[in-house]
Amino acid sequence: MDRRSLNLALAGSLAAALSLLAASASAKEAGKEKCFGVALKGQNDCAAGPGTTCAGSSKTDYQGNAWKYVPTGTCTSLKTPRGKGSLEPITRS
Repeated sequence: MDRRSLNLALAGSLAAALSLLAASASAKEAGKEKCFGVALKGQNDCAAGPGTTCAGSSKTDYQGNAWKYVPTGTCTSLKTPRGKGSLEPITRS
């Protein structure tokens, strides 16, 4: 890989990382938090663990490692057919 290609790859990686940080910061500023185990199949807000990539990639309803943004302070009170929401990923069989 030549120097120009390396610089372009590094710049792209940096831009991607910064955009992820900005998205996370804007959600927090808007009074939102990540809530695991409450998203319906294909309606998660971002990465849902191994085998998934980003938004809309959860494979099942209420998948334990898939999260959705919810208003701050409401996550653990959300009830689903598989239990309550969690601020941390949930291990489910």
